Amino acid sequence: MKHINRLSEIIEQKKETFIDVSDRIWNFAETRFEEYQSAELLCTTLENEGFTVERGVGNIETAFIGSFGSGKPVVAIMGEFDALSGMSQKKATARQEPILQGENGHGCGHNLLGTGSLAAAVAVKEFMEENSIEGTVRYYGCPGEEGGSGKAFMVREGLFEDVDFAFCWHPLDVNGIMTMDSLSNFQVYFKFKGKSSHAAASPHLGRSALDAVELMNVGVNYLREHIIQEARVHYAITNSGGVSPNVVQQDAEVLYLVRAPEVAQVQDIYLRVCNIARGAALMTGTEVEIVFDKACSNVIPNNVLESVMYKNFQELGIPQHDDSEKSLASSVRATLSEQERNSTINPFKNDQDEAMANWLEPFESPQAPLTGSSDVGDVSWIVPTAQCTTACFVLGSPLHSWQWVTLGSTSIAHKGMLHAGKVIAATAVEVLENPELIDQAKSELKERLQGKVYVSPIPEDVRPSVKR
Repeated sequence: MKHINRLSEIIEQKKETFIDVSDRIWNFAETRFEEYQSAELLCTTLENEGFTVERGVGNIETAFIGSFGSGKPVVAIMGEFDALSGMSQKKATARQEPILQGENGHGCGHNLLGTGSLAAAVAVKEFMEENSIEGTVRYYGCPGEEGGSGKAFMVREGLFEDVDFAFCWHPLDVNGIMTMDSLSNFQVYFKFKGKSSHAAASPHLGRSALDAVELMNVGVNYLREHIIQEARVHYAITNSGGVSPNVVQQDAEVLYLVRAPEVAQVQDIYLRVCNIARGAALMTGTEVEIVFDKACSNVIPNNVLESVMYKNFQELGIPQHDDSEKSLASSVRATLSEQERNSTINPFKNDQDEAMANWLEPFESPQAPLTGSSDVGDVSWIVPTAQCTTACFVLGSPLHSWQWVTLGSTSIAHKGMLHAGKVIAATAVEVLENPELIDQAKSELKERLQGKVYVSPIPEDVRPSVKR
């Protein structure tokens, strides 16, 4: 309990700094691999707190590592800070109102994620100094989680090879430990090249790239019936060939995201999607270029570390909210549909319709596999990894929604962010002081892998891209 109190005290003493960092990143709202201001702000803050910072690691301009200490054990605390395109939204309002239509916004709370992890790293560093604890604490600045799989590229470059254990977290609408699997994925562009012509005077001379995209999409729709239930196949037409219907579209492009529980399953579906694309090109007399964009692996849970994290979470309790925060939360929650409001199950439900989670999810209860994906997965294949969540948003509000953006720079979100920092810091210190836990966590990872060896799902010639 002593370490929990001191770590909490450190974070509370510096909370205005952390809140300022988070809010500035919320305002920057920079998307994948273009988080220049956000990354530099985090780097400068780390340096001001006594960390040595290496910028541009892993051949990614906005990736960095802040380090303190030396030798073993090495704990990695991961932070994200990228936003989503098209999610601009004013803060602290109960109506959808962009700051600037079409601009970016933090619809997944990564301004909080990166700063909560920063708070944890700073607290662990100070506690190590005060108590002469041996080892190294590192803050990993991980860009491009949204559609970029920055951590997967960083793992491929060997940046986690000497790490003994790792932590991350994610802002959500509940408080708990993320003891669940996730889906692996591949993201791939299909670029069709045809021949332009006048759509009325000489359509027979044209070859429509847009037709090819549409036929590909129809073919993949038929494929969906014949893949495993757990798989997901999403797409976005990123180039429809222009806005002139009287021109046969010469160029068109579609971006596919294929998900499944295991990389091998994704690979199988991906190859079938590629064949459909080639078939669409044959049918339309066009050519298709297949451009692999990024990929990530499924998360490997680690109950040893998760148990320690849960115990510390229990000691710390959950974030508490005042009347004004509850009022704002209720007004935002009122904008959700009934289906959304009922999407989060309260295991201690009473007659009150709370807007914010007022419980800690039981660790013992089995959790359904995460139907989304996270590049934390690639780290978890080579390093024992644990994650928690704290309630930063109203119950039932979906990820990547304007409701998340509007609360992401308010005291509600700040409280959840700082609390996550305390949970991670307390867990990291306990593991550092009890190295037998590291051995147990590594043994569990080995057992879970059952002889499987990590292979990067990203081809060696693929580099991080800012295109989205």
